Amino acid sequence: MNACLRAAIAISVTAATSLASAEVTFYEHDNFAGRAFTTADPVGDFHWFGFNDRASSVVVTGESWEVCEDAAFRGRCIILRPGQYPSLRAMDMNDRLSSARSVGHGRPGPSPAPGQITFFEHPGFHGRAFNAEGEVPDFGSFGFNDRASSVVVLGIPWEACDRPRFDGHCVILRPGRYPDLRSMGLDDSVSSARIVPPTVRVEDRRFAPPPAPAYDWRRRPDERFHEADVVSVRGVYNTPQQRCWTERRPVVQERGREPSAGGALIGGILGGILGHQVGNGTGRDIATVGGAVAGAAIGAQAGREVDVLSTRNVQRCESVPPQGRPDYWDVTYQFRGMEHHVQMTSAPGPTVTVNDAGEPRL
Repeated sequence: MNACLRAAIAISVTAATSLASAEVTFYEHDNFAGRAFTTADPVGDFHWFGFNDRASSVVVTGESWEVCEDAAFRGRCIILRPGQYPSLRAMDMNDRLSSARSVGHGRPGPSPAPGQITFFEHPGFHGRAFNAEGEVPDFGSFGFNDRASSVVVLGIPWEACDRPRFDGHCVILRPGRYPDLRSMGLDDSVSSARIVPPTVRVEDRRFAPPPAPAYDWRRRPDERFHEADVVSVRGVYNTPQQRCWTERRPVVQERGREPSAGGALIGGILGGILGHQVGNGTGRDIATVGGAVAGAAIGAQAGREVDVLSTRNVQRCESVPPQGRPDYWDVTYQFRGMEHHVQMTSAPGPTVTVNDAGEPRL
């Protein structure tokens, strides 16, 4: 298995196999959420389905589809390869589609092998990879025993076991992409694998949970290949990028007043002066003393406010420019005068290899 073919397996243009019927499903919101409609027939006007200018994500299976901004396949049109498109914003077609039709060119030729499987050392199809097209009784012979954490299956189902020679705990993997083997108890424990022949009947309980579909990028016999120019590549991040940290911050627990000696003195003097203005003789003396006492009390209460503080951990976050590896790349390329879109987990070079139908091949 050469490096190019291994890279092809990791590309996440996820779709049903090319032998499936041509079908497209449009979703109202990003990431395949909200109202949806599916069709295998041309749709000249999305108004018929109450879906004009509403599509935000798309799943294409079987063959490529042409989608257009205006009814009757007019206006700006693009070709969507078989795959999952979690957002049409990347290609400036969000909430703008009005018509769609299949542009398949018949059934493709046979695959070079009935089945193929690629194991990756880390979750998410990262790290060292190990590929097989026939049974592998012992991964130890290839230095990959108990190392697999994710897998891509093409063509037909495979059986993966946690002991050599297909013994121990075994799981049937349907064609598709499995980004993490922990859910089926096989993380870092696969020791053997083999194709499950179509004639073998398998109980449902032996199958792994349904995977995300995987598009088969392998070259078919007798296909002609061309280099299509890549016109744009944009990294897409599914989640906002933030930088967060924790810091100690003062917190007011209680607020009160602290008596002020200076305020009491000034209040006493002013109160005495005012009291002295009241009455005469003994009454004036009593008023003077009373005014001084009342003024001192009021002055003391006019003291400064006091905050009783404590500290606690507070998390703070701020938005930052996207960093690290994008979740996928939205790629636009030109072939025979038409604009094509595909979404990949690795950035392409200046060209994409395609067949006569404009379908990517690696």
